[in-house]
Amino acid sequence: MHFHLPFSTGDILWTLTFAGYLVLLVVLMGRDRMARFPWFTAGIVLMALRILVIRLLVKRMPELTLDTIVLILADILGFVALMVVVEIARRAFGSVRRSTWIAGALVLMVLGAVMLKYWGPWPSWSTLTARSTMSTLRLLQLIAQKASLLADVETIALGLMIVLLGSRFKAGWRTHTQQLAIGLSTASLTVLVIQSIWESVITTAKANPAVLASITEQQRVINLGPKLSNANSTIYIGVLIWWIVCLWRDEPGTVRESESRQQTLPAAEQVTQPVSSEPEASRRDATS
Repeated sequence: MHFHLPFSTGDILWTLTFAGYLVLLVVLMGRDRMARFPWFTAGIVLMALRILVIRLLVKRMPELTLDTIVLILADILGFVALMVVVEIARRAFGSVRRSTWIAGALVLMVLGAVMLKYWGPWPSWSTLTARSTMSTLRLLQLIAQKASLLADVETIALGLMIVLLGSRFKAGWRTHTQQLAIGLSTASLTVLVIQSIWESVITTAKANPAVLASITEQQRVINLGPKLSNANSTIYIGVLIWWIVCLWRDEPGTVRESESRQQTLPAAEQVTQPVSSEPEASRRDATS
C-alpha cells in the first residue's frame, strides 16, 4: 500500500525552515543572545519575513508588485549579511592590533572584489540606466545578487580564519562566535556549490544539441533544479538546528546574569541581617 501525503517535499522543507527560524529567535531572546549578536538576529528576522511574504503573497497579488517587494527585502538582506560578517569578525578578532585588523579586512575586500568581477555575468550599463520599471527591477536584482555573493565569499573566508586562528583570540572552540561562523560558512558554501552545479548543468545542456533536441533530456534538466534547491534547504535546516543547540548552551566558564543574582542574593541577605538586628536589640534593652 502506498501512502500519498498532501504535502510536497518543498512544502515540508519550507515548514521546517520557518519553524527553525521561530525556534532560533526564541532561543536568542530566551537565552539573552540578542544583545551580543544584534545583526545576526536581524538577519534571521528578515529571512523569516522574506520566506513568509513569498509564501503568503505569491499568486495573490500582481507579479510585478511581489517581485518589487521580494527584491527590496533581498537588498536589505544583502546589507545585513555584510554587517553580520563585520559583527562576527569584531567578536572574534576585536583584540588584535588595529594594523592587523585593517590588513585582514583589506585582504577579504580584495578577495570579494575579485569574486564579484569574475563570478556571474554583468548586464550592460544601458540596460541598468534605462528609464523603465523593468530596468529598476534588474538593478535591484543585480544589487541583491552581488551583495549576497560578496557576503557569501566574505563569510566563508572569515569562517576559515576563525576556525584556524580563533583559539588564539576570542573565538575558540565551543564559543558562540565560532559556532555561528561555522554555520554561516556552511550555508554560504552550500549556496555557492549548488549554484555552480546548476550553472554547469545549464552550460553543458546548451552546448549539447542532443539535450536540446530531446524533450526527455530537457525535462530531466528542468527537474534537477528543484532537487538542488531541496538539497540546499535540507542543509540549511541542519544549520538552523546547529545554531539552536549551540546558542541554547552557555559558553564554557560563563555564568548567566539571572544565576549570578541568585548566587549573590543570599550573601547580601546574610550581610544585612546582623546590621538591622542590632538596633532592635538595643531598643528593647533601653525600654526595659
